Amino acid sequence: MYFNPTEIDLASTNAVEIHILSYIYHITYYCDSEPTDVGSLRQTLPVFRNVERTSNDNGASTTQPAEANPPVDPLLRLTGAGSDELADVPTIEASDSTFSDGSDLHEGKYFNTKKDLKRKLSDIAMKGNFEFRTRKSNRSLWVIECIDPNYSWRLRASKIVPESTKFMIRKYVGVHSCSLLNKNANHRQATYVVIGEQVAPQYVGVEKGPGPKGVQTFARTELGAQISYYKAWRGRKHAHTLIRGSPKQSFHVLPSYFHMLEKLNPGTVTRIEVDGESRFKYLFLAFGVAIRGFRYMRKVVGIDGTFLKGQYMGVLLVATAQDGNGQCYPLAWGIVDFENKDAWTWFLTQLKEIIGGVNIG
Repeated sequence: MYFNPTEIDLASTNAVEIHILSYIYHITYYCDSEPTDVGSLRQTLPVFRNVERTSNDNGASTTQPAEANPPVDPLLRLTGAGSDELADVPTIEASDSTFSDGSDLHEGKYFNTKKDLKRKLSDIAMKGNFEFRTRKSNRSLWVIECIDPNYSWRLRASKIVPESTKFMIRKYVGVHSCSLLNKNANHRQATYVVIGEQVAPQYVGVEKGPGPKGVQTFARTELGAQISYYKAWRGRKHAHTLIRGSPKQSFHVLPSYFHMLEKLNPGTVTRIEVDGESRFKYLFLAFGVAIRGFRYMRKVVGIDGTFLKGQYMGVLLVATAQDGNGQCYPLAWGIVDFENKDAWTWFLTQLKEIIGGVNIG
């Protein structure tokens, strides 16, 4: 090698120069057989401490620092142009880069809720690959700034009026002056809630949708964030909740659902059993059309149960009859906490009430 990478002064090196140093390092490593060409590359940046190869008495090769070259404009080194040709071109300095977050935010823009504003800023931060932190937050105020307090990006928003839920941007500096080296792939704004909201449309109208690994790929390619498998799993779960509702919400609307079934399907029978603390225990459902059709079935009833997979688990019980062609005829369904004697007794009692008096012809 023609230079020692440990001798690079990172404190005075910007992001562009670091990429160039890395490139030249690999060239000097793999192109050792062409010292003339590689030697010319050593003069491209002032941060190198040039070294020369010498041999000791044993013939072993060692390196010695070369005399420091006088400082030359970095742009002249990279292009080989003269100073007259580049008189109007700004020189490259070892300073922080400046870039815009690319958003449509501006002072005076408002959002319906603080949550909507947070969602918007998290999306902008991930796509722009920068991070922010909260300086102050309460019900009527939200102040955030770049994760590095030495740089200028910041936003201040507050309620339009104290009684309203709408938040307005009062002050906004959308230009970043932080170094590209501060970017972090493991983004602090890439929470499982934000990931779930972003990936939720992929679960609309489909049976399964992407799994946790698919969510990881989505976060990496679409949002530029590296997330763990566990966070991807939680994001997927949150997306399911947004699209289909949570299991807890489903149990809350169960009485209303059964009421509508009985109203729109004459003869339908529904039952809900709760424990001493008014918590769900059993349910039973038999559609009126299935009950009326049972009189034309064969004199046989089959019952079975299977375990449910979900937050609250449980067991699904089913009763079927058999038609003249030997095909299964769905008759009734039940959900119970465990498949035991008490659960089966309750289910068969409800079944007997709806078909016990049916004359089978």
